[in-house]
Amino acid sequence: MTDLISAMRAINKISRLLPAVFAFLYIVGAVWASTPDLATGLSNACVMARSALAVGAMLMVVLAAIVYALGQVMGAETRARATVWATAMLTGALIGILIYVLVPWIIKSIMGAQMNEGANPCAYSMV
Repeated sequence: MTDLISAMRAINKISRLLPAVFAFLYIVGAVWASTPDLATGLSNACVMARSALAVGAMLMVVLAAIVYALGQVMGAETRARATVWATAMLTGALIGILIYVLVPWIIKSIMGAQMNEGANPCAYSMV
């Protein structure tokens, strides 16, 4: 009986990620289907990921500040929870910023593309 319960918990943990995985695959497929070659598709995917991460990180920082500020005017238990939530949001924003910086190099290393010199880190050319 405990094996069944632990198996169901493992399936539940995996199933929580499925909507995000399917959304990511849908977006990547739509980007690559609308481009004539792989380098352009990689560049578009990189630009889209970087813009989403920039907006998401900024929203997380602003929401963390709001949650922290609202928690400071509440009771002790709510203040403690708000501090934990704000810290978690800031940690998520920092991880998003780290991914924002690393996305061009991750795509480059996976696909074997060369990064073009210039202001756009998402400009690729296939070797």
